[in-house]
This record gives sequence, structure tokens and C-alpha cells, in this order.
Amino acid sequence: MTLPSYLQPAERDPKRLRRTAWILVAIMVVGGILVLKAYENRAIDRADDTRPSVVHRIRKERDLRVLRQDGSTADLFDLRGKVWVVHALSLRDSDAARRSLAVMQRLAASHAGNEGFHLVTLVIDPPVDPAGAAGRLRGLAEAQGMWLPQWWVATNEAATLHKFIKSELKSSRHPHEEDGRWVYDTSVMLIDRAGHLRRAVVPQKRGGPPYVAVFDFDQAAEWDARGVKTGTGLSNETQLEVLLSDTIDILLAETPDFQ
Repeated sequence: MTLPSYLQPAERDPKRLRRTAWILVAIMVVGGILVLKAYENRAIDRADDTRPSVVHRIRKERDLRVLRQDGSTADLFDLRGKVWVVHALSLRDSDAARRSLAVMQRLAASHAGNEGFHLVTLVIDPPVDPAGAAGRLRGLAEAQGMWLPQWWVATNEAATLHKFIKSELKSSRHPHEEDGRWVYDTSVMLIDRAGHLRRAVVPQKRGGPPYVAVFDFDQAAEWDARGVKTGTGLSNETQLEVLLSDTIDILLAETPDFQ
């Protein structure tokens, strides 16, 4: 049986096939170059981006209710619309947080009267008795100059508080007792008006992705002890505090995104 003409096998033209293959190769090469160039341009743009990095968002359903130094209760969500800094502190081992506490005290002084800025100290080892806890919080606040309404000295039942610190504040370690002392992350955490946990972004002078800075003043002190230089003439501790202050100013000037 003879096949219709339209079903006859096509004649293969090697020259045309090679030309088509080379055209396809050229398209793939050009496309790859364009994609790589787009990634390179994006990396360059990001290298100069100093907007604070968003790490996490604290939502109302994951909020924490706390007892404060005046005996009242409040929700951390009540600070929505404010910029606030928070750190953890142990009543028994408060010296572990002495660097972050000193930074918090300087921030309280430099932002005195600014109703858009607050500080929170979370006490990780409260007395079991609520009345005793309020008294201990009040004593700490009076001794360290932590005054409401700007500065909350607050706590909750230990297990609930520790879970919040680890899961919502993204601390580097879960607060726990070890060899008779409290071990906990003493970093200062920064929260924007919309409840986002933010960190500073530092462009790299030699290019590459920017460095995302955690406000860990114990780590900065360790770098100073090892002789690590900042390239700014300042110590690592001082440079980190400047970076924290600058980042707070950026967040105070931002229009909050509550989406």
C-alpha cells in the first residue's frame, strides 16, 4: 500500500539540523548569561541594602501576658505600634546580663520621653508566689532605675516564659539551669512597630552578602578580648551599640506595616 504524500517520511537535511542545534545552543548560552547577570545585579543591590533584617513576627495568638513591677498584668502585644527592645535577666545570676543591662540603661536615658520607644526586661527565674514575684520585680526596678511606663520589668510562669523567649524571640539558647546557675541568651532583641523581630544589616566592604548582626554584647566583648578589629576605630562592643542605636532610629522613622 502506498502512503499518502503527506505521510511520507521527511528528508533529513544535516545542514539544517546542525544550524537549528547551534541556534538552540546560542539561545541557552545567552539565556544563562542573562540569568547570571540578573543574579549579579541583585547581589550588588543587596550588598548596599542596610534596611534592618526581618527575622520573625510575634503575632497576637502567640502573645505573652506578663506580671510587671507595679503588680499589674499586661500583654506584650500592647506594645504594638511601638519600637521596643527586650532582654532576659536572672534574679539569681543577674551579672550574666550586666552588659546588655548597661546598654538598656543607656537606651532608656537617650530615649527618655519618647513615647514610641519602650524597653522590656524579662525575668527568667521568678519566685513561685505571685506576690513575692511582684516584690522582687519592684526591688530590681528600683535598684536599676527601670521606671514605668517606659521600661517594663516583667515575668511569667517559668516554662511559659522560657518557651516564648526561645520560639518567639529566637534566642540562641533555651533558658535553663546548669551546675546550679542559670544559662540564658543575654542578647538585646529589637522589635519594630508591627511586631517584627529585626536585626541590623551591615554591608561588606569587599562585596558579597551583607552581615546580619545579632545584638549580642557578650560575643562582642569576646571578640574584643581576642583582638578582633572592627575597622572603625571603635571596640566591637561600642560599635555594636552604635549599630543598635542606628537601627532603632531607622525603625522609629519607618511607617509600620501591620499586614
